[in-house]
Amino acid sequence: MSIANRTTIAGLGLTDVGKVYDRSATELAAEAVRLAAVDAGLPLTEVDGLLVSAGVSGAPKLSLQKVLGLTDLRLLAEFNALGASPAAMIAHAAATVANGEASAVACVFADAPLKPKGSARDAFGKPRARPTGFAAYHAEIGAVTPNLFYALAAQRHMATYGTTSEQFGAIAVGQRAWAADNPAAQFRDPLTLELHQASPLVAEPLRLFDCCLVSNGGAAVIVTSAERAADLAQPPVEVLGWGQAHPGRVMHRDSDFGLRTGAADAGPAALKMAGVDVGDVDLLQLYDCYTYTVLVTLEDYGFVPKGEGGAFVAEGHLAPGGSLPCNTGGGQLSAYYLTGFTPVVEAVVQARGQGGARQVDKTDVVMVSGNGGVLEHHATLVLGGAR
Repeated sequence: MSIANRTTIAGLGLTDVGKVYDRSATELAAEAVRLAAVDAGLPLTEVDGLLVSAGVSGAPKLSLQKVLGLTDLRLLAEFNALGASPAAMIAHAAATVANGEASAVACVFADAPLKPKGSARDAFGKPRARPTGFAAYHAEIGAVTPNLFYALAAQRHMATYGTTSEQFGAIAVGQRAWAADNPAAQFRDPLTLELHQASPLVAEPLRLFDCCLVSNGGAAVIVTSAERAADLAQPPVEVLGWGQAHPGRVMHRDSDFGLRTGAADAGPAALKMAGVDVGDVDLLQLYDCYTYTVLVTLEDYGFVPKGEGGAFVAEGHLAPGGSLPCNTGGGQLSAYYLTGFTPVVEAVVQARGQGGARQVDKTDVVMVSGNGGVLEHHATLVLGGAR
């Protein structure tokens, strides 16, 4: 048995998400961990590892240990690979458990960027520190939000491969159809391609419905051994493989920015560790900060040849009834935005067979992606459906 498949996700916690104004990020994180422990049927006192990842509000931090009343931890750390953090945390937790360095590790993310009288633009539209060096040039021309840089990436993909706005729109429409059956989703009303095309441009070619939500909330999982999980409350979800990639040359001259991402390295690494290939994958949960990100990740993971992703998604393969179900809870575009925990949560729900009306038939192999920065960081998980 490999190091990977000796470990499982045994507990899942998700707080209220969306316009949740009555709790701080730290309080949301603590709630998520407690929910995950209850979900697993594991006393919180048996958690001996804690990995935390903060959002734009700057919390939670290491002090979450004290908030939770945890003592004598064998693992405690903050993770920051931006949207790739949750998958990276789970991989680290799995390796730690498999090596016997800890027995039950909680991984948690929470954030509370929305304010009662504020907007999503207030939360993410301004730099948190005065930039210096070349970054100051970006600030002077107004390029201070991820929207603009992802728009450049999408434009390059369109110019190189003929990808269209309507093809991006097909991703948004399909995910909204999945969200209709997710009680936790913020947006459940039907979305058509016509409505997508009529929505305002945020940064050309990205329209309003090409962009993810902004949410307050928290999510957590508990990673433990397969042996320990057998005695717990939930069907254990196997952690079969993982991989990371951090290209580090995103905006360099003559780079492949917009055409190839870290997914092209992290995906195959995770699949190899799991002992499977793309043909074995039943279900995808892809980081979808933008519709473009889904498409380029789909290509980089090898599900379709480079440049053919647009035609593939336009045929409805990712939507309900399609051949490759993707983001079955609605993803960050329609459900909620908890960085890389959005795809993780839905992956666990589906792998357990607890998706209700949106449950897919086969979940033996589930592939999960996390993307951080402007295509700067990538982490992949391969999970096995509960047996």
